[in-house]
Amino acid sequence: MMSSEGALPLSEVPSAASSRRLFEQSPNELDSRGGGIVLQPDVIEAFRFGGVKLPSPPGADSGDRIYLDRDDRIIEQFPMPQTQTSWSLIYSAMRRGLPAEIIHPGERVTHLEQNAQTVTAHFESGRVEEAELLVGADGPRSAVRAQLIPGLQPTYAGYVAWRGRLEENDLDLNAAEVLRDRFTFQQGEAHLILVYLVPGEDDAAGVGKRRWNWVWYRALSDESLKSLMLDRNGTQRSRSLPPGTTKDEDIAELRSAAKACLAPTLQVLVEQTPEPFVQAIQDLRVEQMVFDRAVLLGDAAYVPSPHTAGSTAKAAANAVALAHVLMFNDGHPLVAALSRWEVQQRRLGIGMSELGISLGDRIMQLRD
Repeated sequence: MMSSEGALPLSEVPSAASSRRLFEQSPNELDSRGGGIVLQPDVIEAFRFGGVKLPSPPGADSGDRIYLDRDDRIIEQFPMPQTQTSWSLIYSAMRRGLPAEIIHPGERVTHLEQNAQTVTAHFESGRVEEAELLVGADGPRSAVRAQLIPGLQPTYAGYVAWRGRLEENDLDLNAAEVLRDRFTFQQGEAHLILVYLVPGEDDAAGVGKRRWNWVWYRALSDESLKSLMLDRNGTQRSRSLPPGTTKDEDIAELRSAAKACLAPTLQVLVEQTPEPFVQAIQDLRVEQMVFDRAVLLGDAAYVPSPHTAGSTAKAAANAVALAHVLMFNDGHPLVAALSRWEVQQRRLGIGMSELGISLGDRIMQLRD
């Protein structure tokens, strides 16, 4: 089962519906998040395999990929049809595909115990659950990973991703004419911005109901990162600032930098976005994904650079492969079957991590 960041699926094997239990760290539904995702084949396959229906259409289509220069000229253009969806749409569809009674929000794991037959999870609430298999799919800040590999944390990659969302019809018409139905890039010295449409409110993907989603990667020192991650309420954060928490002076600096660095069309987009937010780009890879009867999946195990556009696809591939192992184990011991799964999935994670670091370093000019 593919799970969202913040979710801890605790599954018994065999996987009868009555035996599956899913525990989410957040006490609330997470479908308000609107981060953009390129809809990759692995994600589509995970939904097909799980018998979960995606909305139709599942996102916003783009036909051409274009590159702008500083003067708004299209310096490169070529066809690359693809569909962009949103984290919100993917999460909501997954949640609807699960029986409501197996989902338990507001539960954070604090301790794990294992023996030859079972794994036991202890939660902050005092709840204790036992199963034959525990799958930790709780994202880059995984509480499960913290129990299995104490002290391992993502490392800062040396740059941040400023992000913004704007309702489709709120963008200046001239700017919209350049960007609509395209996947747009502009690259400069130690920065890269990309723009595309994603589903809007209630996952609507019709024309006029979508949102512009943009991401601007900018190099930033460790010292400047700490200052940036101090939010407008005085809270020091480590990884990201959600919409509405970024300080006014930092947003003003962003818009000033946009005027200095970006094409006029993209300057307008950044200027008209009401609440830009920011995320520190981080790298993480584990040396082990299987710990007897507990496994790490998705970003809980490998946090690849967003330049790979493959984080969600990787989690989906991990999940489908794990489901195959559990369904078609042919009577082999569970731990042996998981070991076979781990070999292939670690290869996938390592390859994607190395590619992402290489792309990020080259784009951001961080290392020779």
